[in-house]
Amino acid sequence: MGPVPSETAPPLTRGPPRVLRRPGVAPAAPVWRSAGAFRGLALAAPALCPWLFPVCVRGGTRSGAGEMAEGGAERADGRIVKMEVDYSATVDQRLPECERLAQEGRLQEVIENLLSLEKQTRTASDMVSTSRILVAIVKMCYEAKDWDALNENIILLSKRRSQLKQAVAKMVQQCCTYVEDITDLPVKLRLIDTLRMVTEGKIYVEIERARLTKTLATIKEQNGEVKEAASILQELQVETYGSMEKKERVEFILEQMRLCLAVKDYIRTQIISKKINTKFFQEENTEKLKLKYYNLMIQLDQHEGSYLSICKHYRAIYDTPCIQAESEKWQQALKSVVLYVILSPYDNEQSDLVHRISSDKKLEEIPKYKDLLKLFTTMELMRWTALVEEYGKELREGSLDSPATDVFGCTEEGEKRWKDLKNRVVEHNIRIMAKYYTRITMKRMAQLLDLSVDESEEFLSNLVVNKTIFAKVDRLAGIINFQRPKDPNNLLNDWSHKLNSLMALVNKTTHLIAKEEMIHNLQ
Repeated sequence: MGPVPSETAPPLTRGPPRVLRRPGVAPAAPVWRSAGAFRGLALAAPALCPWLFPVCVRGGTRSGAGEMAEGGAERADGRIVKMEVDYSATVDQRLPECERLAQEGRLQEVIENLLSLEKQTRTASDMVSTSRILVAIVKMCYEAKDWDALNENIILLSKRRSQLKQAVAKMVQQCCTYVEDITDLPVKLRLIDTLRMVTEGKIYVEIERARLTKTLATIKEQNGEVKEAASILQELQVETYGSMEKKERVEFILEQMRLCLAVKDYIRTQIISKKINTKFFQEENTEKLKLKYYNLMIQLDQHEGSYLSICKHYRAIYDTPCIQAESEKWQQALKSVVLYVILSPYDNEQSDLVHRISSDKKLEEIPKYKDLLKLFTTMELMRWTALVEEYGKELREGSLDSPATDVFGCTEEGEKRWKDLKNRVVEHNIRIMAKYYTRITMKRMAQLLDLSVDESEEFLSNLVVNKTIFAKVDRLAGIINFQRPKDPNNLLNDWSHKLNSLMALVNKTTHLIAKEEMIHNLQ
């Protein structure tokens, strides 16, 4: 690159930069011979290498019009250009005349005149004037109800050579307001398709494209085309839209989840749900979004049969301030928390969650559910028939003071959960037997469980496979052994430890006896 002329700094000297070297020391960074070289390079570089200095629209202002009105504008190819001529006065004079002619029905003549003026402002990089002209053209087409001209000019203006990004953004934003006002569905759909085509692949109008896509998906859903609506909305990767507010991004993702659930695409719903960080719901004014998110997650996990996850979702709903403010709502949420934690298979996490839930003081206001939860934390056997007699009506039908939840409703899913509750009672009883018995006969265990021998053996096998308990079955003798075999080394260590404890106790006892004898002899 040749010397860069600059009034404020001397040009760079020709030739490679001088590099300082010392024996045994790595080469230092190049040192330019001119003291003001870097300052001159900084002033001239944007004009010489515009591709190295793009304007960051993502995460900054929406269109950049406010920041570049004085300094310059950005072309569609990314070049930053400075305004050469200010056409504001000309535009101020011509626009009222064009509006008057458009009202007289001479729309085509007006558009031709404005297109000629737009070419001049665009060539001169007058971003503000170009934006005003583009907005004026689409506005006149809209007011004249000439939908063909509106769609044609949107495409034409957005594809003009070296068009200014900010001007296109202004035009698209203006057209988005027309989409909301148009009531004729075919006209609205055509305008949406035109705007989506124009905004495709353009970061500076990504928010407008996302909103248009959401509107299109809503229309498709209202027409009964739910699959198409879900497919259209899934095109958006709104989690990458840095210029979009976080709250709006979450709303889009929740809408994607809802439509995926509507078409029973549970795998995609699970993938989309991971795009939302639940810490977002700790912010203010996010309670409605939080409730919507967890209700969608409950629907997803109900299909998966993950009772523990459903319990956590209901607990998050229960902890929401707007739910805590209404007694009926938090009671229903807390009831669901209790029932789903009971329905969850036993493991360390489930056991810990049961004890944390049982410490909630608000359980006092729903005593039946508190007593039911206490049965699963008490190391005693439960009889299924007694449990049904005591809690069956309360859980399935409810009462005047305590309405039932939909957990055990009269549906196929409700019946399945009721059967799972019986299974959890049986598993609880088997764990209690493994705790208090070392050996038990199959007949006696079946008698305690109120099941047949084969059913008891099946439940026992499942618990052993899941490593919840340890058991060995002698089917010929009909005996179950719950005692875990010990390693010989551990057994020898235990014997040695107990022997040492015994000898220490004998020595201490002998010492105390000798002490008493000495005291007695002295007296």
